Amino acid sequence: MTGVQCVVFDIDDTLYLERDYVRSGFHAVGEHLRRTHGVDGFSRRAWELFESGHRGSTFDVVLAELGLPEALVPGLVRVYREHEPDIELLPDAREALGTLSRYVHLAVISDGPEQSQREKAKALGLERWCDPIVLTARYGREFGKPHPRAFEEVEGSVRLAGASCAYIADNPSKDFIAPKALGWRCLRVRRPGGLHHAVDGCGGADLVVDRLDLRFFEEWLGLLTS
Repeated sequence: MTGVQCVVFDIDDTLYLERDYVRSGFHAVGEHLRRTHGVDGFSRRAWELFESGHRGSTFDVVLAELGLPEALVPGLVRVYREHEPDIELLPDAREALGTLSRYVHLAVISDGPEQSQREKAKALGLERWCDPIVLTARYGREFGKPHPRAFEEVEGSVRLAGASCAYIADNPSKDFIAPKALGWRCLRVRRPGGLHHAVDGCGGADLVVDRLDLRFFEEWLGLLTS
């Protein structure tokens, strides 16, 4: 399986744990409410709901419990999405990026609200290793994964295609459909604590791992010299 010259990463639950971003966002919203409305407790309660598995209406639920109007939700969502996140690369991800960048081209393809993903990439310092950093939301929601546009953009940018490229991501329901159709190698990172960790299956990936151990790159892609 030699010949891989470009390794492309997802961001969330691939290079860091997305739950850390959620906690950071809740804290930012809580601080905003404390400053603007003199109300404490948002961040603690929102995190309790998240930890219990609640998804989708957290802001509405907590605002109601705090006696605040539902009309605040759009503004709080903006605070959440635009805040500077307190997140950092997982140690194995940092080692993988630093080592792989000496051998192959690195890039990023990530779904999610554009401003949020831009702030995540900045906080993680991904521009140090990765180019291009393709955020699918800038095209429009319909071009998110599994649409192939982002993958084709990377191919054009690095002038490589097919088995010369590999995609590393976490979500088996959508992440690997487009790259596999283009002939890329695919690896699923099934991290403990990741939001999709409980989802079984490879989703079409060639290999499933629980961390970015460099031994996998040596054995799977033949990228590194001894």
